[in-house]
Amino acid sequence: MLGILSAGIAPGLALLSYFYLKDEYESEPISVVLKTFLFGALLVFPIMFIQYVLHEENVITSGLVEAFLSASLLEEFFKWFILFYVIYQHADFDEPFDGIVYGVAVSLGFASFENIFYLFANGIEHAIGRALLPVSSHALFGVIMGFYIGKAKFTQGNKAKWITFSLFLPFVLHGSYDYILISQENWLYIILPFMIFLWWFGLRKVKMAKVLTANHKKSQYTAQKTLHT
Repeated sequence: MLGILSAGIAPGLALLSYFYLKDEYESEPISVVLKTFLFGALLVFPIMFIQYVLHEENVITSGLVEAFLSASLLEEFFKWFILFYVIYQHADFDEPFDGIVYGVAVSLGFASFENIFYLFANGIEHAIGRALLPVSSHALFGVIMGFYIGKAKFTQGNKAKWITFSLFLPFVLHGSYDYILISQENWLYIILPFMIFLWWFGLRKVKMAKVLTANHKKSQYTAQKTLHT
C-alpha cells in the first residue's frame, strides 16, 4: 500500500515543485499551495460519482462524448471552479505567475489522487506510464488554465475573454487528449507529438507569465515611486 501511495503521489508533487520553483519573484505560501492541492484532491470524489452516474444512465454513447463530457468538461470545470471562486480573490494571488502555481496545484491534487485510485485498481506497474501521460498532462492543463486566470486578474480590458479562455482551452486540449487515447487504435503514435506540443505550449505560457509578472512588478514600483514624489 505504501508503495502505491508513494508512486501515485510522487509525480504530482515533483511537477508541483518544478512549477512552484519557476516563480522568480514572490513564492506563494506553501500552506496555501498545499490547501489548493487538497481542494483538487477532494474533487476526485464528486467527479467520480458523476462519471459513474453518467455511465450507468447510458449518457455516454460514444468515445467523443466520453472524452469531452465525462472526462474533460467535468474535470476541467470543477478545477476551474476552485481556481476562480476560491483562489482568484485570495490575498496571496498577487501577481500573474501565481495563477500558474495555483492552477498546477489544483490540477495535480486531482491527478495525484485519481492516480492513486487507478494504481490500486490496476497495479503499480502502470506508475511510470501514468506519470508520463495523465499526471503530466493535468499539470499542463493547469498551467494553461492558471495563465489565463492570472492574465484576467492583472491585465486591463476584457477580463471575461481571458476567464473564458481559462476554461475553454484546457477543456479542448483535455478532450482531445482523452479522445486520442479512447478512440485511436495506434494512439501511441498520436499521443507522443500531442504531448510534445502540450509541453511546448505550457512552457510558452510559463515564459509569458514571467513577462507579465515582471511588467506588473515594474508598474507597482512606478506607482509607489510616484506616490512618494
